[in-house]
Amino acid sequence: MKITKDTVVTLTVRIADKQGRLLDQSRGSEAYLHGGYGNTLEKIEAALEGREPGDQLTLQLSAQDAFGERDENLVRTIAKRDFPPGVKVGGVLELPGEQGQRQAFRVARIKGDTVHLDGNHPLAGQDVRFLIKVQGVRAATPEEIQHRHAHGEHGHHH
Repeated sequence: MKITKDTVVTLTVRIADKQGRLLDQSRGSEAYLHGGYGNTLEKIEAALEGREPGDQLTLQLSAQDAFGERDENLVRTIAKRDFPPGVKVGGVLELPGEQGQRQAFRVARIKGDTVHLDGNHPLAGQDVRFLIKVQGVRAATPEEIQHRHAHGEHGHHH
């Protein structure tokens, strides 16, 4: 089956920098609902259109098309005394964003009485290379289409 609108695509993904150094990789297969639902990066979805299981592709994306440019407005500091216990460097906190919506902030460092938080994606500002292998393609269920995302292997996992 080819990748088209309303198919669930299972992939393995490796992300490297411009020099080919591995930055991240999937810890198994990842599935997404294909067809403009915002479940993967637009350039990746466009490159996968019409592909089949077994296909492999390498896609070089600019920071803007990948994880975005760094936004220094998403860097915050808070007093350590206001920080929840148990969260360490690399941990993630959800805090109110600029419009009051919840936003994930990564704990970048703890220095003295100050905790430095970063709401940027860890790979923001970097041009990256995606190495993608299509593991599987299947028709999406009506429920997946209604919910606008792929469900887990054994049913609905929200």
